[in-house]
Amino acid sequence: MLLGNCISNCESIYKMDKELISWWKTNFGKSEIQKIKEVMASGHITQGAMTEELEKRLARLLDVPYAVLTTNGSTALLMALIVCGVNPKDEIIIPNFTFVATAQAPLLLGARIKLVDSNCRGPLVDVDKIEKAITPRTKIIIPVHLNGRAVDIRYINKLAAKYNIKVIEDAAQALCSRNNRSFLGTQSYVGIFSLAVTKLITTAQGGLLVTRNKKVFEKLKKIRNYGMPNYTSFSGHNVLGFNFKFNDILAAVGLSQIEKIKEKVKYHKDIYNLYKFGLKDLNHIKMINVNIEKGELPLWVEVTCSERERVIDLLKEKNIEAKPFDSSLCDLFYPNNKKIFKHSRFYTNNGFILPSGSGQSKKNIRQVIKTLRNIDANIEDRFGCNR
Repeated sequence: MLLGNCISNCESIYKMDKELISWWKTNFGKSEIQKIKEVMASGHITQGAMTEELEKRLARLLDVPYAVLTTNGSTALLMALIVCGVNPKDEIIIPNFTFVATAQAPLLLGARIKLVDSNCRGPLVDVDKIEKAITPRTKIIIPVHLNGRAVDIRYINKLAAKYNIKVIEDAAQALCSRNNRSFLGTQSYVGIFSLAVTKLITTAQGGLLVTRNKKVFEKLKKIRNYGMPNYTSFSGHNVLGFNFKFNDILAAVGLSQIEKIKEKVKYHKDIYNLYKFGLKDLNHIKMINVNIEKGELPLWVEVTCSERERVIDLLKEKNIEAKPFDSSLCDLFYPNNKKIFKHSRFYTNNGFILPSGSGQSKKNIRQVIKTLRNIDANIEDRFGCNR
């Protein structure tokens, strides 16, 4: 009864807000509710059989032997750094343009982050600048596959082998995205994913680590559980760990979501192609490319315009929500750093995300396109919107 009332209240709130076209919408249905009911009825709601089943399903989906679920993508990255033995003397190379969690995880362990600018073709890290950032203290390189775009992981792996350092792929935004045949996040020492609400499939909150190394897998399971080998053993604490466990309620949602994975993948491509066709000839608002033909899968649709704030305000007047890009990391952690991050600053200052998500109707997308076309036609190009 309580669950039913909760769902009814949520539906009422959604109806009240139905005129707003939000920047992200996902879709839940009866299957998720039924799975949650099954878990609640079983009496086992913490990490258990449902979690193990979801781990197996995700491992099969990504064609890897080992997968470990945890509380969220940020925790997954923290666990990956712990399994690599990161300590305060180490340096971690990361992109300047990425979500803040990529920096926070190593900083929480006392390590130093070294930032590398984006390349001139898009918001991914410039791999040609990584080698210059390597020092004798470099322990890890963390390439980030932003919005399903593939960093040149083959080149980074060769570079890592040359200097005897490890690679952790941050594929939080790249579940089911490929570079040709191989899935992003599966081509390094450890890969991490997010299962948050703004991802391809969601467990509301959740993170995933994948590896092809059995010893790493076994160690990750211990790290997730206070360093203990299993839930009943209170000995053998030879690994530093914490309570990073998942739970079967969230796993139930994930198991239902993964049943819809093919439809979700197709729908995300459909949304991207709708925008690509609808915005292709605009003068000022430009889409940032995702290479669907090579297997990259966009979570959302991103654009740039030098009058971003004005465009976002005009969209808001039409009850359309858009999300500006996050700050570059240099502005958050090294504000006095005089180094110029030319390309990442361009995206920080000009980029924003348009309404996306598997729960977003194509009617909404067409309305956004129509509104953007009208806005673009009326922009005075005072600063030169084109890059």
